[in-house]
Amino acid sequence: MRPRKPMRAQVGGPIALVRDGDRITVDAERRVMDAHVTDEEMARRRAEWVAPPLKATSGTLYKYIKNAASASDGCITDA
Repeated sequence: MRPRKPMRAQVGGPIALVRDGDRITVDAERRVMDAHVTDEEMARRRAEWVAPPLKATSGTLYKYIKNAASASDGCITDA
């Protein structure tokens, strides 16, 4: 698995599918994370995945969580 898009766990990116005990390789220079898990296993995990609850349910942090784009998009809050 090599993510090409943001790896945000909250929205089900590849990082959300990594489990305790999985072997991973991180190459910071190339900005790549490889999880040594079969495509079939990742597909099974993706089918079972459920979004974790948000860490805030009201207030400024909640507004930010709901409206800010990912870092790869510049963390913009404009719609």
